[in-house]
Amino acid sequence: MAFGLKKLLMGAAAVSVLAGGVAITANAQDTREIVTVVKLSGIAWFNRMEEGVQQYAEATGNNATQVGAATADAALQVQLIEDLIARGVDAITVVPNSPQALEPVLARALENDIVVIGHEGATLQNVTYDLEAFDNAAYGEHLMEALAQKMGGEGEYAVFVGYLTSVTHNEWVDAAITYQEANYPNMTLVGGKQESAEQQQTAYQKMRELLRTYPNLKGMQGSAGEDVVGAALAVEEAGLSDQVSIVGTSLPSVAGPYVETGEIDLISFWDPALAGYAMNVLAEKALNGETIETGADLGVEGYNEVRVDGKVIYGQAWVDVNADNLDEYDF
Repeated sequence: MAFGLKKLLMGAAAVSVLAGGVAITANAQDTREIVTVVKLSGIAWFNRMEEGVQQYAEATGNNATQVGAATADAALQVQLIEDLIARGVDAITVVPNSPQALEPVLARALENDIVVIGHEGATLQNVTYDLEAFDNAAYGEHLMEALAQKMGGEGEYAVFVGYLTSVTHNEWVDAAITYQEANYPNMTLVGGKQESAEQQQTAYQKMRELLRTYPNLKGMQGSAGEDVVGAALAVEEAGLSDQVSIVGTSLPSVAGPYVETGEIDLISFWDPALAGYAMNVLAEKALNGETIETGADLGVEGYNEVRVDGKVIYGQAWVDVNADNLDEYDF
């Protein structure tokens, strides 16, 4: 494991983990059932998150599992959560496709005394807490600064989101565009927000269309994990690798080959395994009646000194990877 997960777990007892100075020990009579509901199953990002959920279960003895639908559909997420409410689980952690669509079912979960922890859902109201890896505006500005540097501060660029309803993706992109307009007036957004449906093939097709429509396109910023790879495929196919710079959120296991060759200039991410682990730690703390305040330590790297704003808890967990440090990451 990278990013501190292995280090954290090596220091934990077989069924105990020290979180924020409080030892959480699982006994037969108080084992909690915590289920993480992700946007969809079967993609690298959420496969990695499941590793963290499983590691949490092993370290604490709690019954922690992960579920997700085969497609990124808010209605399917609602059904999964309805089933968990009927089952009477102790806590639900959720990465929403559409926060707005989940509000009613999450309200029902709270009404049934189920702890609800969100992730990538800072606008969620019907949660106990929402855990963010970092401040979303700062992250979007960071990606735009990286893209602007690669583009020399001028030219046309495009932005991609998984879905137009993906609050976190849109917060990154909106902040990036605002930052560009204030700091790089010679750069121009073209094509509006491109929706990839979190699929590499869709991102590839959208990027091909952009390259045909805007032959002088110089840059692309992606949000979903597959966006930069789909864009890189289209740019490579068009023979424009020296013209178009690509930055965005992804994982080394997804984007690594194109980062290594330089087709993708930079990927940024937070480790989904650590996020999955931290969400479960937070759920356990809430079940224990703990209140999280600014400065609290969740005992997970990147979440050691969190900032709390209302129900939203912010870590400091983003990482940049390019061709120079790609080999440091194995997921």
